[in-house]
Amino acid sequence: MSAPAITPVFVRLKLSLLRNGLRRSGAQRVAYIASAVIALLFAVLQMVGLIALRGQAHIDALVVLLTAVLGLGWAVMPLFFPSGDETLDPTRLVMLPLRPRPLVRALLAASLVGIGPLFTVCLLAGSAIAVARGGAAYAVGVVAVVLALLVCVAFARAVAAANVRLLSSRKGRDLAVLSGLVIAIGAQVVNFGAQRLGSSGLGELDPVADVVGWLPPASAIGAVHSVSEGSYGVAAAQLALSAAALVVLIAVWSRHLTRLMTSPDGSTLPAAGSAARERTSSGLGRLLPAGRTGTVMERSLRYVWRDPKTKAAWVTSLAIGLIVPVFNAWQGTGSVYFACFAAGMLGIQMYNQFGQDTSAFWIVAMTISSTRDAYVELRARAYALLLITLPYATLVTVVTTAMLGDWRRLPEALGLSFALLGAMLATGAWTSARFPYSIPQEGYKNVAPGQTGLAWISIFGGMIAAAVLCAPVIALTIWLNVSAGGDDWTWLLLPVGAAYAAGLTAAGLRLAAPQTARRLPEILGAVSKG
Repeated sequence: MSAPAITPVFVRLKLSLLRNGLRRSGAQRVAYIASAVIALLFAVLQMVGLIALRGQAHIDALVVLLTAVLGLGWAVMPLFFPSGDETLDPTRLVMLPLRPRPLVRALLAASLVGIGPLFTVCLLAGSAIAVARGGAAYAVGVVAVVLALLVCVAFARAVAAANVRLLSSRKGRDLAVLSGLVIAIGAQVVNFGAQRLGSSGLGELDPVADVVGWLPPASAIGAVHSVSEGSYGVAAAQLALSAAALVVLIAVWSRHLTRLMTSPDGSTLPAAGSAARERTSSGLGRLLPAGRTGTVMERSLRYVWRDPKTKAAWVTSLAIGLIVPVFNAWQGTGSVYFACFAAGMLGIQMYNQFGQDTSAFWIVAMTISSTRDAYVELRARAYALLLITLPYATLVTVVTTAMLGDWRRLPEALGLSFALLGAMLATGAWTSARFPYSIPQEGYKNVAPGQTGLAWISIFGGMIAAAVLCAPVIALTIWLNVSAGGDDWTWLLLPVGAAYAAGLTAAGLRLAAPQTARRLPEILGAVSKG
């Protein structure tokens, strides 16, 4: 007697998971339905827009690249959104007597149910219709859409199965938090790319599309265009590449699935060993000053490396601080003063210093018994931040200047960057003591409920104050650039900016220390709400 088919069971389970999304609280139900409606509306509009571009020049390059980006999105989705689909973790099925081959078929079928696959079908269908001309092209388009969809889904499944141990660990949660970084950088890249295409036209996409058109799943849509052009041999080769990629991905997925279903999970053993090694490591501490200063610096640097929220904030600031000035310089529309953007993005990390401690701030509070202790605590945190921000802001300024070839303005750009960084360190220390707020450890929110106003006052109020504090250096820069013979003295802006930054930082720390020592209970209560 043959075993009953499990594919319908898994499809019904996936439908049940989607249906259970509607059985939440009223606000969650509204958010769930609204997000689904917006996603579908966007997909339909994208499909209509692609069909409207039918017959336009270079539309084939556009749809091929769009399909490639869509496939890349499916590949990285499990890494950055591991909780987006409960069925991505096959270890939940370990205790069931299931064989790999039927399980792969069932999971593949279940993966085709949901908003994501429907969104993908709309974009793929619009892309195929946009380049199809003739009955043969439409027939190949149907095959291409199905094949491209299966490649996307199999890609996501293979990546999830290969990294399931990572996704269930602390590093996996780090990746989930860093999804905001991917979105931020992607938005900048799309923005600059759209500007470049708007000025030069879609013709620049052709060389890239010629290469990408041979990479699955884009090769499936490229086959539709090839049939429309009468290149049936090329179309067959492109379809064969997508089909071969599907077979390989399913084989890789099946191999990882078999290993997961039959191998014991010993991931905690090496984790414990690495933790022991980390506890005995003191290489970082040996390079830092002795006493409280070195201890606080080491703790702050370890937060940057270990805490997911702190790491995400730092990586985002480092990336955006480099992308904006460098991309503008690359497009020929930038200025050396854009390099100050890096100092501004990194200076934000000084704000809400105690919020990253969360409820563990009580340990820090127990060690502060005087204004002097508070001053040393804040100064050490500023030193730790400067270890990263000072060389990085200098590097971004030098790279931007080199790309623009405006070496004469390098000293004043560095002076302005240092002045802005010093002003943000000063205001960040004061607002950390005066307007602390909690950072939730779970989820994507960076502010605890009810403390949004505090976060706005702390960050944006501090940024405005920092800009005002930089006014003397800005005024001096303007005066030297407009006055006769002032260009010969602009090099003075580098030492003046550095000295002004040091003075501002010292003054800000001195003003913030009494506030910190006086408000320890209030700070602890504010940062413990997350």
